[in-house]
Amino acid sequence: MTATGPSQEPSAAHTIQEYQHGYEEERRLRGFRSGCGFVTATWGLRCPQCGQLDLQEFPLSGKGRVTAFTVQTVPADEFVNDAPYAYVLVELDEGGRISGWMPAVRAVEDLAIGDRVHWVASYKPGVQFEKDSAAAQR
Repeated sequence: MTATGPSQEPSAAHTIQEYQHGYEEERRLRGFRSGCGFVTATWGLRCPQCGQLDLQEFPLSGKGRVTAFTVQTVPADEFVNDAPYAYVLVELDEGGRISGWMPAVRAVEDLAIGDRVHWVASYKPGVQFEKDSAAAQR
């Protein structure tokens, strides 16, 4: 308790496991928006910018641009059969950034900062992206 009243405990519309289940099993990607306008594509209890507790959930298209990437040649156990692959940071069109992986990217030359990508539902773990076609890049 504080001098002005009880502290507000953070809560979320769902647990982190339910959030992960959403894109891995239910094939939907969702984000959160704060009253200050901050958008995040990752699960959280409060806005990292303003501290607001009541984040509004909304669906994400999963479309965006690569802002950073690295090609993984020594992967974690669950990705050992997919190496090499790119680990990417994507700025989504709706706002917010999300990390994921791209199994079709085998070398640094296969991807560039600014390339358009889109999320694809997969039976494999994590958030998986594919590069948009050349026509969609324009």
